[in-house]
Amino acid sequence: MSVRWPALERCSWALTIAFVLTATAAAIAPDPLAGPAAGFDLALFLVGCGAFVWTLLQAARRSRTEELSVAGLWLLTGAPAPVRRALLGALAVQVVTAFVTAAARPYTPLAFGILAPVLGLGLCGLWAVTRASFPPRVGGAGPVGHNAGPVDTVGEGS
Repeated sequence: MSVRWPALERCSWALTIAFVLTATAAAIAPDPLAGPAAGFDLALFLVGCGAFVWTLLQAARRSRTEELSVAGLWLLTGAPAPVRRALLGALAVQVVTAFVTAAARPYTPLAFGILAPVLGLGLCGLWAVTRASFPPRVGGAGPVGHNAGPVDTVGEGS
């Protein structure tokens, strides 16, 4: 059976595999590879930060009419199981790789690998904010400022 993965899931796994290979190679041969691996780790971190910023901006826009949750955005609680497995699986591999390689060579540039899983979490949020559906806001479905309930006027001008 052939599974067709959308671009975001493929991107997540491609970068995860590149991270695993780079971090593992740097753990095995730290002298020539620790510096380039740290640079790659920082690049993954910056891409993850960009995904976080984009997610937060889009979530702010969507939250005016939809009930977004932290678990729905970052842990993909409402996502289809294959998407959850793909994105959270890549995140788990990133976290394990980061801790194992940093522990293998403590106090070296491999510690920058701890920053790399920000990418996986950022891509989870990016998927959720662009593809997930959330329920409409409860108690007034209009934009913020338009869904205020009745105004309490007791005591005013009486």
